[in-house]
Amino acid sequence: SQVQRALVALTIPLELLHEVKRRMMAAMQQGLSRLTHAEAPVKMLPTFICSTPNGMEKGYMLVVELCQIHVRTLFMELLGDGNKTPFMKNQIFNMPEDRMHGTGEELFDFIAQCVRQFLTEHRLTQQHLSLGFVFPFSCRQTQLDKAELISWSKGFSCSGVEGKDVVQLLQLALNKQELSNVKVVALLNDTVGTMMSCSTEEIPCEVGLVVDKGTNSCFMAEAQYIEMVEETSGRMCVNTEWGSFGDDDALNDILTPYDQHMDQESSNPGKKRFEKLVGSLYLGEIVRHTLMTLAAEKAVFVGSNVAFLGTKDALKTQQVLEILDNEHGMTKARAVLEAVGLRPSERDCCRVQQICRAVVSRSASLCAAGLAAILTHMRLSREMSELIVNVAVGGELYRAHRRYGEILQNVVALLAPECMVNFVPSEDGTGRGSAIVTAVSLRLTEKHHEVGQVLAPLRLSRADLQGIQELMTREMELGLNKETNPSSSIRMLPTYVRGTPDGTERGHFLALDLGGTNFRVLVVRIAENSIHMDSKVYLIPPSIMQGTGEALFDHIISCIMDFRVEQNLMEEILPLGFTFSFPCQQLGLDKAVLLTWTKGFNASGCVGEDVVQLLREAAQRKQHLALKVVAVVNDTVGTMMSCGYNDPKCEIGLIVGTGTNACYMEEMKNVGTVEGDQGRMCINMEWGAFGDNGCLDHIITDFDRMVDERTINPGKQRFEKLISGMYLGEIVRHILLALVEKRVLFHGNSCTTLETRDIFKTSFLSTIEITYDDTLGVWGSDGLALLQVRDILMDLELDASFEDSTLVREVCQTVSLRAAQLCAAGLAAVVEKMRKSRGLAHLDVTVGVDGSLYKMHPHFSQYIQQMLQDLAPNCTVTLMQSEDGSGKGAALVAAVASREAESQEQP
Repeated sequence: SQVQRALVALTIPLELLHEVKRRMMAAMQQGLSRLTHAEAPVKMLPTFICSTPNGMEKGYMLVVELCQIHVRTLFMELLGDGNKTPFMKNQIFNMPEDRMHGTGEELFDFIAQCVRQFLTEHRLTQQHLSLGFVFPFSCRQTQLDKAELISWSKGFSCSGVEGKDVVQLLQLALNKQELSNVKVVALLNDTVGTMMSCSTEEIPCEVGLVVDKGTNSCFMAEAQYIEMVEETSGRMCVNTEWGSFGDDDALNDILTPYDQHMDQESSNPGKKRFEKLVGSLYLGEIVRHTLMTLAAEKAVFVGSNVAFLGTKDALKTQQVLEILDNEHGMTKARAVLEAVGLRPSERDCCRVQQICRAVVSRSASLCAAGLAAILTHMRLSREMSELIVNVAVGGELYRAHRRYGEILQNVVALLAPECMVNFVPSEDGTGRGSAIVTAVSLRLTEKHHEVGQVLAPLRLSRADLQGIQELMTREMELGLNKETNPSSSIRMLPTYVRGTPDGTERGHFLALDLGGTNFRVLVVRIAENSIHMDSKVYLIPPSIMQGTGEALFDHIISCIMDFRVEQNLMEEILPLGFTFSFPCQQLGLDKAVLLTWTKGFNASGCVGEDVVQLLREAAQRKQHLALKVVAVVNDTVGTMMSCGYNDPKCEIGLIVGTGTNACYMEEMKNVGTVEGDQGRMCINMEWGAFGDNGCLDHIITDFDRMVDERTINPGKQRFEKLISGMYLGEIVRHILLALVEKRVLFHGNSCTTLETRDIFKTSFLSTIEITYDDTLGVWGSDGLALLQVRDILMDLELDASFEDSTLVREVCQTVSLRAAQLCAAGLAAVVEKMRKSRGLAHLDVTVGVDGSLYKMHPHFSQYIQQMLQDLAPNCTVTLMQSEDGSGKGAALVAAVASREAESQEQP
């Protein structure tokens, strides 16, 4: 009964293992949080390792490993063949015991001497080498090559090291040995090395587990959840330091009296509670204390002298594992017990074997509960219903006992059934793994340098944007002046819209909206405090977009007639506002001459003609005589008017969609192209053409030129081609092709899909950034965002790794950010001109904004707002998203025109 009671105490039921898993997850979360990290028992230390190997690592690597009684040096050459056949040399240097307790300078000098001797003997002193430093002590790491020692352990107590950067101490010692050719680039522990040593291109490992004298784990965590670092994108390896789990009494309900006796005799009572239940350094001691208690209760070894059981470390874990051998375990148990003077019976040997099995099985089960906590955390943080992952496992306890791995695998399956785990045994995690970490670090450094060079021309400084703002202001002034207008790239076209809605507009109005591949017809009913709209969308086939003007306007009239029949409006003659979103010279509110087609239109016989007259002539051809066009506007003016109905301060319209444009209310005294100097008039800037005169050539990149050359209007609409949705996807595509050519993306493999024009849609940029925010705060799961990137790339038949996905997202964000910042520079020029023209110290104004890119991209508005505040600090600018500016706005222009006409008719 006593033996049975001991076995029950050493066995953890499944429901309690689930609870241990839950507690471990809570402890992990505590360690990840900036607020609770300091008191967290599971420290969750960032390692600044942000990628696993991809098999392309190559070059010469050096590793130095500080062990308990020796220093190990290793030289490895990686061939870029998937890390399958590395060439390695290594050497072990025994360490004098006094080095463990002397000064830190003496210790690091000894390590550096070992490195010098190794390099000299192998004729490597002239070779430039990157060194990975395996330092198996708890450190506060702030970079891959910067780590302060928190505290010594494992018998070390060198002075002058705690709180110091151990990488710097080693580098100084190497320099003293005149090893300037050796640079320390990475510091890591054995757990991280284990994970990295098992990672190849085919089998990337994202979890490392060590079950040795001690125990620890690491895993690739979503960086956004590691609050102790500033990095918010991608993944980073976290060293859990889970050996201290339970130091806050979280494991008290599973501790047995045998565990407590073992802990009291240890060098650190109350510390490393989880490790003392799992690590091989302690399992023999737990068995010894259990047997000592049973002997005292006369349950075993009756008649034997059991004084031996009172000697600390009398029973080693290695002996425990030998006793568990299925074939020779009983024989080994008898031999071990008889060697220390005991006279065990057959039953004693059987019971000793049972106790040994219970202690080791408990170790494996607890290890499985911890691992299940990690796997579940990974699955949930990546918002996945199922996780498939490789776990690298190292350590003598795992290797020495076959059943250990079986228990580990079986219990993980029970505790984390949504996770499919493949265990990969590690060989030489501290050596090979450290060399691979070093190689990955070098590869990523080189890769980031290459990417940085490619993207540098697209990353605009504040000075660049201020210069663009000044250029925009200059071009605006040239465009407003009658004499200089022809030399300006911004046409600054008068719209003859003299006012914004005042809330008194009433009645029913028609609106037409032509600005892209779809055409809309609307009826807008304006009542007091309400606007009701009905509309229908009609497709414009490419053949009509590229055909004759007559065919285009005949198609439009047919759509209007169809809509009026559906809405039972054939008997009514309603004022109509026509949104025509192409560059026009407006000669009156209802007279606009088309200057040029954009957005893929090229209908013949239209440029230079009054589009309202073309519409009226089409109506006559179709015998649709009930057409009363009172205003023609573009979508930008409509957007301003739509938002002006709700906010009287709205005096600017902005479109960022397929194309881009802006309008604003200018002082009539500044409009030299129209007679009169009283009041204000809305100016349609047509800013998409900003830069067509070459003033923006200094910011145009090779990628922009490649996109421009393949458009239907090369050299035109240069500003628009840097900003709008029609072109951003193409810019990204050309950048990705350049990165493939430089072999930093998709392993340098040729990507025929990417050669296809317009294959990378601008909508992808919005999807890719939907949950990602580098500067403005996290919107959602970063892991999910990267899965979305990968899904998009897979749909394009591109085999993308996690690294590739991160890189593609960086490209998308760079292109989107530039577009938004250029918009902000343009708006800054507009609001500052308005402020100065009105003689104000401060301007408070609202911008009505519309367009698919602005609406669909999750951060475009914040990017604009942030830069606008910086470039125009004397203006408070509110961005107001328009609701159907091109439809409702056109009707409101017609309504305002009707209101003003009625007021002029009254005596």
